[in-house]
Amino acid sequence: MKSSASQSIYANPAQVQVPVRKKRKFKNVMKRYGSLYALFVPVLAYYVIFHYAPMIGGIIAFKDYNFMDGIYGSPWAGLKHFNRFIENGDFWVVFNNTIVLAFYRTLFGFPAPILFAVLMYEMRFAKWRRVFQTISYLPHFVSWVVVYGLMYNFFSETGLINALLKSAFGDTVPFLSSTEYFRTMFVGSALWKEIGWNAIIFLAALTKVDPHLYEASAMDGANRMQRLWHITLPGIRSVISIMFIMSLGGLLSVSFEQVLVMINPQVSSVAEVLDYYIYRVGLLNINNFSYAAAVGFFRSVIALLLVVIANRLAKKIDEEGGIW
Repeated sequence: MKSSASQSIYANPAQVQVPVRKKRKFKNVMKRYGSLYALFVPVLAYYVIFHYAPMIGGIIAFKDYNFMDGIYGSPWAGLKHFNRFIENGDFWVVFNNTIVLAFYRTLFGFPAPILFAVLMYEMRFAKWRRVFQTISYLPHFVSWVVVYGLMYNFFSETGLINALLKSAFGDTVPFLSSTEYFRTMFVGSALWKEIGWNAIIFLAALTKVDPHLYEASAMDGANRMQRLWHITLPGIRSVISIMFIMSLGGLLSVSFEQVLVMINPQVSSVAEVLDYYIYRVGLLNINNFSYAAAVGFFRSVIALLLVVIANRLAKKIDEEGGIW
């Protein structure tokens, strides 16, 4: 007589076949793509260790944190630190500076790589295109300290530009020490440093546009601007929307390194942004980590809301325009 277990197996052979098929499918996938998954493991480990695991420390924004008690032993403070920075007048000045600088960087810094990529793509001579692309990439790999050193040599009171202005007009312009020119210098230097690097993904997207569309439009009598507006830009529309959504995620993180090297007492009223404010009140002051964490938490929530809103708008404009 067969056992009840064997009877159940023979009665339902599908129960045996399904796990076997899944196991075989898993083995086939790993055999085919195992090397790619192995390459992805260090990337996954990096984000888990340095981006997701530290998020646990965000609870100090709701505590009166001190070194002796540690993160979990420190007493709870609720929304005390959030109320503190909302009622703090300095915070709203810093928040306004962040929004203004982020707006200018997005207004000029986001379309510029797209335009640059289109110009590179339209160049007829491939040799010169590679030369210009290489030159445009190089500033990205230069430290902001070095970039500011170049700016100082050109735009300081004794720099080359002011030397020329003084010889021509008898006067100098305080480019680096005036609130009037700081935002222009800030956005201009960021644009010069990153335009080539940010154009890479748009150049890659342009190669996917069907060249037969250009030939057909040329036969129909369309000029270059018409081909650009009706073929090139619509062809990379989904990439543009995705990159725009991703840029909004870091909208309030206005290049801490750049601000750190460019800020000085003369321009601090318009130069101090949220990241620098968190650094100043959280690290330069003693035992103020909970307040700095609360400000950082507030900034992250606002950035998340901007990404969600932008994604929904992109989905309404184009079904393939959103990230999720």
